[in-house]
Amino acid sequence: MPRAPAAHTAKDASAALRALADPEVAAHAARYFKTGPGEYGEGDQFLGLRVPQVRAVARAHREMPLAEVRKLLASGYHEERLCAALILVTQFQRGDEKTRAAIYRAYVAGLKHLNNWDLVDTSAPHVVGGWLLSRDRSQLYKWARSRSLWKRRVAIMGTFAFIRQGDFADTLAIAEILLGDKHDLIHKAAGWMLREVGNMDRAVEEAFLRKHYQDMPRTMLRYAIEKFPEKRRQAYLKGRV
Repeated sequence: MPRAPAAHTAKDASAALRALADPEVAAHAARYFKTGPGEYGEGDQFLGLRVPQVRAVARAHREMPLAEVRKLLASGYHEERLCAALILVTQFQRGDEKTRAAIYRAYVAGLKHLNNWDLVDTSAPHVVGGWLLSRDRSQLYKWARSRSLWKRRVAIMGTFAFIRQGDFADTLAIAEILLGDKHDLIHKAAGWMLREVGNMDRAVEEAFLRKHYQDMPRTMLRYAIEKFPEKRRQAYLKGRV
């Protein structure tokens, strides 16, 4: 009787990624993701792969056991963590309730490894937002008030799943919490999610903006009104709404 093929492991995926490593791409990525002293990605390491390459490896290893995905998520290399995040998203989307619960728990346990904006944005809307769609969302508010930049970004990005269902309340409430945030990456994420609300219902977004636009970080406002007609966009920017 033929043996069943061995399950994919973190080492398998790591070897596949490292076979595609490109030092020039790695050097560019290190600059792009701000890995210098004092920058938000300080100390992160890159193998040097482009995102489509990482996605291809993730697809090839999508059946990896969750314990192995967690090992990959703990890697010191950015692309290996991204690969793990992509696998978690695929397994969450294809999984039953028990599988999804386990993936959500693993995701939350591994939040410290989701430590750059692409890792969060790739995964939080699907895993966090997907799990909390029909559940208590109080955890998002705890993360929104966290000292961790990435937990705050998970909080707002996780609401993307709600927006797609026409449910805007948590996005607006968390964006309000983040109005005083000091980090540009939070301003961008909150503005992006407000724009997505507007894509679904412009009146809801504008009600929020009329209340807060004069106090919003400029970057958050610019992201939120990016798709507005030019005359309306300028009115917000010039404080003439």
